Amino acid sequence: QVQLVESGGGLVQAGGSLRLSCAASGRSFSSYAMGWFRQAPGKEREFMTTISGSGASTIYADSVKGRFTISRDNAKNTVYLQMNSLKSEDTAVYYCAARGISWPARSPAEYAYWGQGTQVTVSS
Repeated sequence: QVQLVESGGGLVQAGGSLRLSCAASGRSFSSYAMGWFRQAPGKEREFMTTISGSGASTIYADSVKGRFTISRDNAKNTVYLQMNSLKSEDTAVYYCAARGISWPARSPAEYAYWGQGTQVTVSS
């Protein structure tokens, strides 16, 4: 079992940057594939990116490719999401999630563990 806590959200102007962090507690963090999702009001939870347990492999949704970067530090049990060139349509609650089986996975239903979410608001 793993517990996840996101941080780093906030208000930023369009074109700006934010870095989200997701701290995990529990054992064997490196055995979990991690993902970042977001959910805007009235919309379904949307896949953005995932990273393998070792950190060697990543996948991005087209909507964030080239602007967002996922990374992880297994020594610190933390996964990061660097967000650059933010747009107003990036406004949402951002969630990290963990999956202890195979990689990759893009559907929220494939992730067993979730953080509480952190709000990101991009003003235009």
